[in-house]
Amino acid sequence: MSPSMIAPVMEEENKKYQKGVKHLCENGLTKVPTKYIWPEPDRPILTKSDKLIKPNKNLKLPLIDFAELLGPNRPHVLRTIAEACKTYGFFQVVNHGMEGDVSKNMIDVCKRFFELPYEERSKYMSSDMSAPVRYGTSFNQIKDNVFCWRDFLKLYAHPLPDYLPHWPSSPSDFRSSAATYAKETKEMFEMMVKAILESLEIDGSDEAAKELEEGSQVVVVNCYPPCPEPELTLGMPPHSDYGFLTLLLQDDVEGLQILYRDEWVTVDPIPGSFVVNVGDHLEIFSNGRYKSVLHRVLVNSTKPRISVASLHSFPLTSVVKPSPKLVDKHNPSQYMDTDFTTFLQYITSREPKWKNFLESRKIHHV
Repeated sequence: MSPSMIAPVMEEENKKYQKGVKHLCENGLTKVPTKYIWPEPDRPILTKSDKLIKPNKNLKLPLIDFAELLGPNRPHVLRTIAEACKTYGFFQVVNHGMEGDVSKNMIDVCKRFFELPYEERSKYMSSDMSAPVRYGTSFNQIKDNVFCWRDFLKLYAHPLPDYLPHWPSSPSDFRSSAATYAKETKEMFEMMVKAILESLEIDGSDEAAKELEEGSQVVVVNCYPPCPEPELTLGMPPHSDYGFLTLLLQDDVEGLQILYRDEWVTVDPIPGSFVVNVGDHLEIFSNGRYKSVLHRVLVNSTKPRISVASLHSFPLTSVVKPSPKLVDKHNPSQYMDTDFTTFLQYITSREPKWKNFLESRKIHHV
C-alpha cells in the first residue's frame, strides 16, 4: 500500500480509538488493538502461560476509622495517618458516614451513564482540559502514544452551583446523585485536611486549610471494560496524582496497584471504603515528608470495573510551595514554587509519566 493510501487508513483507525474503549467493546473485540499494547517492560508481569501473576497476598492499606478520628482516640489515629502518608502514600477510610446510599447510588448511576448509547456519552467529548464536563478515553487521547484501557467522565465540582448545570442530565438521577456525592466527599476532604495538618504538627486552622476549603474539586469517573488480553495493556499507566488529596471510591473489582518497596502490589478493595492518597501538592506542601506514590490500574477479562476519584487541591490560581512551618535552616525547601499554569504547560507538552512533573520541581541542594 502506498504512503498516500496508508495515511487515510491510519486516520480512520485513530478516529475509531478516539471514541473510547467502551465503544470498541460494544462493536465486538477479540484482540487488543496495537494502539493499546504497551511495551513489554511496562506491561503487567506475565507467567509462561501469559496469565497475570496474582500476588500471594493483596496489600491491606492502613485503616483509618473516621468515627475514631472524631473521638477521644484522635491522637492515635493522627499517628497512623502520618505513618501511612510516609510509608505508603495511601490509606483506607472506613466508618465515614457515606457507606450507605450515597456511595452505592454514585457507583450505580455511573455504571448506567457508561451503558448509555455512544451518541449520548459523546455529547460530552472534548479535548479542552478546562471544560466543566469532559468525556474521554485513555489518559490524554490527543497526546498519548499508547492508549490505556479506560474511558472517563471528568466533572469540575467546586463551586458546585457553577458547574452542576453543565453535568450530564441522563440518566435522569445523575445530577442529583453526583451532586450529593461531590458535596459529601468535599466535607470529608475538609476534615481529612485538618487531620493531615495536625499530623504534620501544623494548626488545623492554618491559612492552607482555608485555601483548600475554597480549592478545586474534580470528580473523575473511570470505566474499565473487560479486556480480551489484559496482560498486554493497562487501565491507567503509572502516575502520581497532581493535587493535594484524592478520595477514591471503588466497586468490588480489584485493579488498583501501588508501587511499594519497588514492587507493584494490588490494593485489597474494601466494600464501601475510600482509598485516600497523597498527591504531588501535599508532597510539596509537606516539604517531602509525605510521599505521593506511583500507582496504576490493571484490567481483567471478565468484569467491568468502575471507580470514582474525587481530586482535591488548592485553588487553580494558588501558588503551591512547602509550608513555611516545615522549612528552616536544617530543612531547606526541597521544591520550587509551582502553580496550575506551570503544570498544564508541562502536561500539554509531553505525556505525563511516572512522577516526572514533581521531579521537575525538586531543588537539588549541593
